Amino acid sequence: MKPILKKNNRYKRRKKHIRKTVSGTDTRPRLTVFRSHKNIYAQIIDDEAGKTLIAASTQEKAVSEKVGGSAGNSAAAGVVGEFLANKAVEKGIKQVVFDRNGYPYHGRVRELAEAARKGGLEF
Repeated sequence: MKPILKKNNRYKRRKKHIRKTVSGTDTRPRLTVFRSHKNIYAQIIDDEAGKTLIAASTQEKAVSEKVGGSAGNSAAAGVVGEFLANKAVEKGIKQVVFDRNGYPYHGRVRELAEAARKGGLEF
């Protein structure tokens, strides 16, 4: 098996294991993170209703202007976390369940989470 396939299989296994236990409700929705090589995306999801309540990414115009040219680093992830937290607080969402989506909790994922906490989200 090629090394990249092994790595992808490990990621899928971790993601599946996390999603068994982490679920969002209307009172405490799920904050999930997806990171690609160039961008980072975050959503707040109500799993009971099956709806995305709030979304933010480095591809949004307001975020990309604040970040500048580099959207795939920790600083950009922090901006996305702040932006998402501000949107959530405006909508009245203060508590969420954090879903790291199988990614290790360091680097961009950690920066996004800490910025969201500073922005007013509790998890």
